Amino acid sequence: MQKEILVDLITKKMPFGKYKGRLICDIPEHYLVWMHGKGFPEGKLGMWLHTMYEIRINGLEYLLVELKKKIK
Repeated sequence: MQKEILVDLITKKMPFGKYKGRLICDIPEHYLVWMHGKGFPEGKLGMWLHTMYEIRINGLEYLLVELKKKIK
């Protein structure tokens, strides 16, 4: 996984919907599962959401926690 994508997950915000304005990394798992069923949007946003979905279902959140510490 590219580090730039992980940095985007902890710095970019959801542009629409119930979680508008929240960082992509802070979107709840249940919403990501719902979006997975509906289909992720195209483009970077869809890729970020799908990546966050994979991180959550595979228990890899620690990757983002460590990166957040380094970025601050």
